[in-house]
Amino acid sequence: MKKIYILIALFCLTISCKKDFIRLSPEDSYTDGVFYKTEQQFRSAVVAAYAPLRDVLVNDYFTSEMHSDNTIYQPIPGNRGTSIVERENISDFTNTSTNAYVAATWQHSYTSISRCNIVIERLKGSDLTDVVKASLDGQAKFLRALNYFKLVRLYGGVPLFLEEVTTADEAFKARSTEAEVYAQIIADAKDAVSELPNPGKFPQTGEATKGAAAMLLAEVYAVQKKWGDAETLLKDLLAMGYDLNPNYEDTFKPVNKNGKESIFEIQFLGGSLTGATPNVLPIHFLPRSKDTKLLTGISIDNTGAGGWNTPSDNLIKDFEPGDKRLDASIGIAEGTYDASSYFRYSAVKSVVNYVPESGKVGIPYIKKYLHSPLEATTGSSDNFPIYRFSDALLLLAEVLNEQGKSSEALAPLNRVRKRAGLVDFTNTDAVQLRETIFHERRVELAFENHRWTDLLRTGKALTVINAFGVKIRQELPFLSSDAYAIDNHQLLFPIPQNEVGLNPKIVQNPGYF
Repeated sequence: MKKIYILIALFCLTISCKKDFIRLSPEDSYTDGVFYKTEQQFRSAVVAAYAPLRDVLVNDYFTSEMHSDNTIYQPIPGNRGTSIVERENISDFTNTSTNAYVAATWQHSYTSISRCNIVIERLKGSDLTDVVKASLDGQAKFLRALNYFKLVRLYGGVPLFLEEVTTADEAFKARSTEAEVYAQIIADAKDAVSELPNPGKFPQTGEATKGAAAMLLAEVYAVQKKWGDAETLLKDLLAMGYDLNPNYEDTFKPVNKNGKESIFEIQFLGGSLTGATPNVLPIHFLPRSKDTKLLTGISIDNTGAGGWNTPSDNLIKDFEPGDKRLDASIGIAEGTYDASSYFRYSAVKSVVNYVPESGKVGIPYIKKYLHSPLEATTGSSDNFPIYRFSDALLLLAEVLNEQGKSSEALAPLNRVRKRAGLVDFTNTDAVQLRETIFHERRVELAFENHRWTDLLRTGKALTVINAFGVKIRQELPFLSSDAYAIDNHQLLFPIPQNEVGLNPKIVQNPGYF
């Protein structure tokens, strides 16, 4: 049995183990020994390293938006299956080390890292031109840095795999320290900045560029409070051709994917044709119903998938009067619940100044990703943003303010506010400006999976979540008394128990078993 576990672990960490002791493939088929030769083969390998980002994304909103004060979930008392309860537990801050959705984020991130390692190692001995090598190496290092950045913020120090795993012994590593992980993230991101090209023409191809790597590195520096280093990168990024779309809501339309406001986004393609990779999240974010036609234009039964990431009243009230982003981001499905706790839509309403009809209930839903064409059994062509230009502007405002350059910070901040239809903020008091920038990040980047990490980076997680918990437990009587009641140990997720049980070198995070 132990040998089986070792082989499973090895398989999860690499796709390139050499098995010279047995030959199962025909002479004319691809093996790891003959595949990594041509430019096209390496490009295919890099595409494979991007692919797990979609798998991570399906879990991301549980560990970010729902693991914060931004969104909640629709209860379904008639279904207490493990998959339902474990997702609810992440939102409620009551998850344990056996939670499969927390484990999935770990697994998919390491899948991408493993594929990046293979590309990086195999490129060193390839005959490709230096220009091609730089592009492929830069993309792989950007992806490796992006994945480790996710892991270190969610779990703390994690095992650092930087080379292709070829033996069982190499598959088991102890956790590196957070400082060691961050050092590697910075090294990879720096290489990516130097190797990758500027974004060039818009729309972009969807591949990582110098802008994406610079934005990643700037955010890492912001976490470490290296404000000056972050400022330099962000000001360089301003000169790369990015810009805000005139209308906020246009940014998320499929017709504008990879456009001038996009720094890096996860690629999706709807439909049923071969090679389609549809985005299922818009269906997850709708109230759980047997027929979503009023919202989707076609009849979709999302009773098995919907009801998640419901905007909280706390977030809705945080939008200023006249902020165009509120109506662009959130809608109201009006109707009633049936005996099975499924929602029957009767009308679609604006969230602005919404008052429910007599006898009806209004359920907020995320509409910024809800666009046609939407396939009933697959999803949409909406890409999902990881970094947008407005994120860069707000981060620049933050790092300037933290260095005492409050007057200079107003320009990038107000550039974002102006598009939202809001008046300029003019107060240069550093404390007031810090709170305004923090507020702007919440409403501008709502449902883009930044809220939890912003709470961590600014040191506000404990205060904000516990205060939110007091209110939300009163609003939602189905919540347990320990929901949203957190202490320091919950600032990190538990290391998945299957990793701890399989690898004796891994020590669990404090407070978890």
